[in-house]
Amino acid sequence: MIDSKLLDDLAQRLAKTVPTGIQVLQEDLKHNLRAGLEAGLAHLDLVTREEFDVQAAVLARTREKLDALERQIADLEQRLADKTAQQD
Repeated sequence: MIDSKLLDDLAQRLAKTVPTGIQVLQEDLKHNLRAGLEAGLAHLDLVTREEFDVQAAVLARTREKLDALERQIADLEQRLADKTAQQD
């Protein structure tokens, strides 16, 4: 999930943009903004950077294996074609 410090910082920045007459409520506002941000982000289907990197590595390995298999199939098809041509 999103880093708690990042949410606190964002909520604090948003709270500071409030007009000075309302700044008395700044702490409540900061708390409510943080809760709102957390709730909104919880509805999103987000992954951590670490999870993303792991999946990217898995995908890269899978692509390498697929490329190797495609080369192997092409080689076998060529051998079969050569063998069929020799028999004709």
